Amino acid sequence: MANRQWSGVHPQAIVDPSARLADNVTVGPWSYIGPDVEIGEGTEIMSHVVVKGPTVIGRDNRIFQFSSIGEECQDKKYAGEPTTLVIGDHNTIRENCTVHRGTVQDRGETTIGSHNLLMAYVHVAHDCRVGDHAILANCATLAGHVTVGDHAILGGGAMVHQFCHIGAHSMAAGGSIILKDIPAYVMASGQSASPHGINVEGLRRRGFTSEILLALKRAYKVIYRQGLTTEQAIDELEQTWADTPEIRPLIDSLKGSHRGIIR
Repeated sequence: MANRQWSGVHPQAIVDPSARLADNVTVGPWSYIGPDVEIGEGTEIMSHVVVKGPTVIGRDNRIFQFSSIGEECQDKKYAGEPTTLVIGDHNTIRENCTVHRGTVQDRGETTIGSHNLLMAYVHVAHDCRVGDHAILANCATLAGHVTVGDHAILGGGAMVHQFCHIGAHSMAAGGSIILKDIPAYVMASGQSASPHGINVEGLRRRGFTSEILLALKRAYKVIYRQGLTTEQAIDELEQTWADTPEIRPLIDSLKGSHRGIIR
């Protein structure tokens, strides 16, 4: 990896000498890349972007103007510890996004996976974990310690309470206020958010078969239509669909819930 001395860094950008940039990284004018930052091949940093470390950014990402990446968090317990931010590959982070590093009270790291789209004004707070192929629409906000599963979608202005889990392939409507966990595959909306069935259209676009969609609809009824506790629903799901791997993420999201699921 190289540092600032190559043509991809605009003359009006500021890159700390200790930052490690791959040879084909581009940095636009008036952007600042601080110490303890590593940026992988093909990543494009537009103008007016601030990246602070310790931060590791993978390859082929695009980070748009006025975003703040790797800043220290807003948690009042934070006391300047060298926590980290790790971003994977092929992400698009649009204008005015803010992504903060972790805290030592958690695992010390905020993580964003690969192939995600963070639209304008998205906020990802300390110690969050965003999986792969997720979409966070304009002004979606994650409080600290939030987990967002693969292929999850948060609509514009959605707000997620700290420690909540957003299950894989789930979808929350714009303006939702999410105070509890959303199980995998489930659609949610409202203030506070409540369940509204299985994300059928999204799953169909991702290649889920009609048979699996029918099984997921039946599993949803077990959770939400039979008056069962979460523990009772888990038992029934495991007995009925023990050999159906596509149901496993739903069961795991129920078993892993600490805040309780939306109702």
